[in-house]
Parts: sequence; structure tokens; C-alpha cells
Amino acid sequence: MQDNKTEKGINENEVNDSLENQEFSAEETNETQEAALEPIQKVEAELAEMKDKYIRLYSEFENFRRRTSKEKMELVKTAGEDVMSSVIPILDDFERALKAIGNDESTKAIREGIELIYHKTVKTLQSKGLVKMESIGKAFDSELHEAITQIPVTDAKQKGKVVDEVEAGYFLGDKVIRFAKVVIGA
Repeated sequence: MQDNKTEKGINENEVNDSLENQEFSAEETNETQEAALEPIQKVEAELAEMKDKYIRLYSEFENFRRRTSKEKMELVKTAGEDVMSSVIPILDDFERALKAIGNDESTKAIREGIELIYHKTVKTLQSKGLVKMESIGKAFDSELHEAITQIPVTDAKQKGKVVDEVEAGYFLGDKVIRFAKVVIGA
């Protein structure tokens, strides 16, 4: 019987030792799992940080692309502003020449030639966005007009309105590139 008890004792001891080892193994397993999870959590944190950086960089690039696109469109619209500003005095000279040339038979051919060149130039500039400002009879607007002088008027309706235009104003698209120099009724 002792052998049976001894066998049982050994068996119980072995079982107890085995259970202790299993508990120790479970603790070891938890520690091993935690140790294995640390690098994974670290990599996940780095991945989240990289995603955030990527999204921010992508957004920044999209904003840059939209801004430069908008600037290019504005540049294209007003690229000819300097050229147009340089050509406007030539249009003024054409208009003065047409006023100076009389309508008699001796100057008819010259007048027709100047008118032809003038109208062709005006149409070409209009196709590029240059528009002449209409001022006479309209209310004075400091955003569009430059007042040269005021003259007394007999009609009360003419007070504060543009009576005469000394120099025409021009728009390039929506932008005023030359203000109209006007005379205002007082």
C-alpha cells in the first residue's frame, strides 16, 4: 500500500509541480505576450503618426496647388495690363486725329484710312478684354472717375453727374486700368 500512497504522493506532487509550472508558464506567457505587443503598439503608433503627417502634407499640397492655379489665372487675366496701358494713349491719339481732320473732300481718304486703323485696333483690344468706360451722363463715382473740374449747370438733374469726359477710362476685364478724367456738373 505504501507503494500506492507513494505513487499517489508522487503523482500528487508531480501534479502540484505541474500546476505550479503551468501557472508560472501562464505568467510567462502573459509577460511574453505583453513584450510581443509592445513593438506592435509602437509600430501602430508610428503608423498613426505617419498617416497624420501624410494627410497634413497632402492637404498642404492641395492648398498650394489651388493657390498657384488661382494666381496663374489672375496672371493670365491681367498679363496684358502693361501692354494695354501702353496702347491706350495711342487710341487717344487716334481719337484726337479723327477730331482734328475735317470732313471735307480733300481729307476724306486720310480720314477713312485713320478710321480703318483705329477701328481695327479697338476691335483687337476688345477681343483681349479691353473695354472703354461710358461716363457722360452718369453719376460721379470716385472708384471709376477722376474729377478734373466742376462747372455750373442750369439743369438740376445734371448736378453731381459727369458732364464732359476729358480722357476716357478703360477696364481690363473687371479691373479699372485707367480712370476716366471727367468734368462734373455743380
